[in-house]
Amino acid sequence: MAEKIRDVAHVSAVELLTPVLDDTVRFFTDQMAMEVVERRGNSAYLHAWDDYEHFTVKVTGATTSGIGRTWLRARSPEALSRRVRDIEESGFGEGWDADKRIYHFIDPDGHPFGIYYETQRYQASEATRPSLKNQAARFPGRGANVRRLDHVNFLASDVQINEDFVGQALTGRASEQIILDNGTKAAVWYTFSDKSYDVVYTRDWTGRSGRLHHVAFATDTREDILRAADVFLEAGVHIETGPHKHAIQQTFFLYVWEPGGNRIELCNAGARLLLAPDHEVITWTEAERAKGQAWGLKTIETFHTHGTPPVAESEWA
Repeated sequence: MAEKIRDVAHVSAVELLTPVLDDTVRFFTDQMAMEVVERRGNSAYLHAWDDYEHFTVKVTGATTSGIGRTWLRARSPEALSRRVRDIEESGFGEGWDADKRIYHFIDPDGHPFGIYYETQRYQASEATRPSLKNQAARFPGRGANVRRLDHVNFLASDVQINEDFVGQALTGRASEQIILDNGTKAAVWYTFSDKSYDVVYTRDWTGRSGRLHHVAFATDTREDILRAADVFLEAGVHIETGPHKHAIQQTFFLYVWEPGGNRIELCNAGARLLLAPDHEVITWTEAERAKGQAWGLKTIETFHTHGTPPVAESEWA
């Protein structure tokens, strides 16, 4: 059996598109406790307090909501070279950025990505310098206090094709999956690290391509998420479902919609780790998923029908 190479270190940042740029930026600064570190054109770059990277989220004004580019950091310059080679061989490569630092590509469903090794680290200011030197910035002590980006859940017209791409071109490994009674894969969770998952591909019920289900950010504890629910309530942010615990991956969760319409998840940073190098993929059936979440909460209907950019029910394939 060939040794499994893990060339991607982690998902480092994500771009969200929004038709209400200022409102979405305020959501991330006021309710999520992020810091605007840069503005460039029609985009704002925001940093979560313990992210070593320069930015965690890029928010870009657009005519509709949705996901822009997702960035991955390679484990080494050699790992980057191997990934670029395999991505180009897959036929989904787009080429290097102007600085020849980030290689751009798409997945089979059309979601844009960038992969790189050389990075720009966050530099704390006098206002954000922490007392403890082993964290990136001081604890903000407001809103949800999200610590870092956790994972991205993409909607996909064909989960299987994307699974082959993530496994072969990006060296991801599947950790859990949902298989319907007809044998179709409805969703697959992948990890690049020792976390139980970093990206997810979920079947898009509309038949469209390139859409987003949600982006998730990690807090330290479940109690942070419970407090965040009150923060969102007072701010008039739409709480979709939770707080509760998922059966799949056992993530404690809270889902809200930011002002632009994108679904945002808060999850606990102490989620499961996959330390076994020979971990076997956990499969969930339709009957098991019909039971709802870990403690019996039924999955809300909008969790299956809401994605961004939005698609009217009359336009579903």
